Amino acid sequence: MNIRASITASVLALLACAPAFSQQPTEAEREKQVREYIDKEIEKYENVLALEYWQVFLLDSILTNNIRAMQAEAMQLSAAKVSNTDIYRSVQDKWDEATYQGVRKILDDGQWAKYCKMGAARDKKARDKRATSKI
Repeated sequence: MNIRASITASVLALLACAPAFSQQPTEAEREKQVREYIDKEIEKYENVLALEYWQVFLLDSILTNNIRAMQAEAMQLSAAKVSNTDIYRSVQDKWDEATYQGVRKILDDGQWAKYCKMGAARDKKARDKRATSKI
């Protein structure tokens, strides 16, 4: 599991367990953590993939939209008292796939090959395997 997937899984786990903690992080603290995570991811990809300024902008938009949407969906499940971890995993997989597809559209072939070698291909294979095992 690459660092992005592990952090995403951690965020989902924390969201699922949030009601159990007496002191929950404030909305501002959560927002700051998400923004820091997105900034670190962008910096990593910018350095490794030699992204153009417009690619950085689009990557930021993709990550921001998809991570916030995943959080919102996970929070809805948490509010509904859903405890099945497979459901949370499917939410994560759905938004990770959307990110994967969005990133593919903005990278050239050389950048895409590097991106896949950074763990995206392995994560995609794992998502596809989980999706087929549900059928």
